[in-house]
Amino acid sequence: MVIIPVIDLTAFSSSNAATRQAVVKQIYQACHEIGFMYLQNSGISKKLINQVFTHSKSFFNLPLEVKQKQAWSDEFSNTGYVGIERERLNPNNPGDLKEALNVNKQVAVGIDASIVIFYDGCTELANTILQAYALALELPEDFFTTRHNQQNHTLRLLHYPPLQTPVKPGQVRAGEHSDYGSITLLFQDDIGGLEVQTTSGDWIAAPAIPDTVIVNTGDLMQRWTNHVFCSTKHRVMIPSDDRVKQSRYSIAFFCHPNDDTEITCLESCQKEQSPIYPPILAGEYLLSRLQASYGNS
Repeated sequence: MVIIPVIDLTAFSSSNAATRQAVVKQIYQACHEIGFMYLQNSGISKKLINQVFTHSKSFFNLPLEVKQKQAWSDEFSNTGYVGIERERLNPNNPGDLKEALNVNKQVAVGIDASIVIFYDGCTELANTILQAYALALELPEDFFTTRHNQQNHTLRLLHYPPLQTPVKPGQVRAGEHSDYGSITLLFQDDIGGLEVQTTSGDWIAAPAIPDTVIVNTGDLMQRWTNHVFCSTKHRVMIPSDDRVKQSRYSIAFFCHPNDDTEITCLESCQKEQSPIYPPILAGEYLLSRLQASYGNS
């Protein structure tokens, strides 16, 4: 049976090389075998996470016309409000039953102090994970962090509203998809619904585990590593019990390389097979994926 591993990040800051390397090995296995992991001791306080969830609920409780004033209208910005069914993560299905607010570093400054602190905390955590990735792949420790130093990341507040009426055929809260960037940090409430696809094609639940952050690998990291690290399909399903009448909230932090970073197959990842993908600029890839998700809505 495939399970998503729980990894304690504390040991990565150890001065003992063997202790540190043991964590790096665990992270390598998680990224290689399933592409998802739960991280304990992330360095982001529970109090701060709760503050961001509170802010998220307050925003989504606003009247629709107020939220629409912040609507995402510029495909190049990847910021603003995204209404229910506006996005279809699986382009073959109806629009997703969720709404979102996308925030970058500049927008965060104008929203709330807790959002800025949280954004910075996520950036710091992402850099730590990227350092571990680099060591796992036999690269200099700063290989990935120097290619993410423009903080071209997106913080996404998500709300999946209660459902009172039947949905369209094939419609879910978030269609199956892989993430676009390097890594994603996910914070979720206990309503559930997140599922991850294993290499054998089975879907397994990824419920909330207290005091952990879910981390998954994105498409650009999969391209960089020639599939040594896998970008795994995942989705959010509609509960089959009374939880369908409750809101679900989550917070995703999408870590993305600098737009001008060329994503080309790493030498250390060409041992098993020659490069699968041609080189591509990170910014070009992100834009193509965003256009696919929103182009038919």
